[in-house]
Amino acid sequence: MPATIRDVARASGVHISTVSRTFSAPHLVNPETRSRVLATAESLGYRPNRAARALITGRTHNVGLIVADIANPFFPPLIKAAESQARQRDYHIFVADTNEDATAEEELVLAMAKQVDGVLLCSPRMSNSLIEQCSREVPLVVINRLVTGLPSVVMDVGQGARDAIEHLAGLGHREIALLGGPRGSWTSREIRRSALLAARAAGADLTVLGPNPPTEDGGAAAADQVRRVGCTAVLAYNDLMAIGLLDELDSLGVRVPEEISVVGIDDIAPSRRTRPKLTTVATPTAAAGRAAVDMLLQHDNAPVARTARPGVGVGAVDGRRTTAQVTLQTELVIRDSTGPGPHLPADPGYAATAAPGPVASYVKE
Repeated sequence: MPATIRDVARASGVHISTVSRTFSAPHLVNPETRSRVLATAESLGYRPNRAARALITGRTHNVGLIVADIANPFFPPLIKAAESQARQRDYHIFVADTNEDATAEEELVLAMAKQVDGVLLCSPRMSNSLIEQCSREVPLVVINRLVTGLPSVVMDVGQGARDAIEHLAGLGHREIALLGGPRGSWTSREIRRSALLAARAAGADLTVLGPNPPTEDGGAAAADQVRRVGCTAVLAYNDLMAIGLLDELDSLGVRVPEEISVVGIDDIAPSRRTRPKLTTVATPTAAAGRAAVDMLLQHDNAPVARTARPGVGVGAVDGRRTTAQVTLQTELVIRDSTGPGPHLPADPGYAATAAPGPVASYVKE
């Protein structure tokens, strides 16, 4: 016969309510008592009834995680990190894929609203107003998007785009193309804004091509445009597009980086296996997944991620709601797909380092 909550209470010498709180609100239980109850429950093989606990506490201990495209290698590290972080808090994560469809995104949030304690909305394509409406139905944390008044975790792709443009300009490139991402993408807009500013400051011309599908096919389809505009370097919205572009340029007989340099964003695993290896902006996707879970569960006294850039504040907490915003730093990873441009400075050692500047974060591989 399975062990009951009464068995655990009797064996650990505490009241039934203490056992219940140990599983439903562990932060309210003395750490020594909590450890004793958990050890007793483990030895007896006791497992709390989640459905019954949900009726008592009003919490399902489930979290929804909605991503734009689960086939994109950008998302799995984030999903795995979020699942691990949630599991440490005795929460489970339900993952759903919108296939870059804003309508499906809204429908999924509303469908999950009554079944989870909150939703992590990653790289949303909905408008800000729709996201705000959805937040009235269920607590939301937005990843890769800033929405006024809502908690968010963003990766500083703006700084990453600046680093990439400065790197290319430092190599002597003055005609640079930017392959934009999908329509409705906050990240794509942020990359474009920052890249334009960086190009202007470096005395380079930036041609924006897009919007484009954020896929290898999207990058491959842009290859003809890249050749027509006469650029010597390209910054792509993400690594998938950059990889598709590399493949198509190779099939067209265009040498990278001798004729065109290519930079991606994300540092997904395949970017380290391309030929040539892809220069890219690494984004801390796993850290973003952990930070978003912590933020969503902050009402349970979860620690809020503190890996943000200096000066980033944490918003007010009101019960289950928080307006915190965390920004995680990106890093330029210089590999083999970028090389000297036609306007390289006379110093031959400059091309070998071509660092983005004294305050930028970069590594040379």
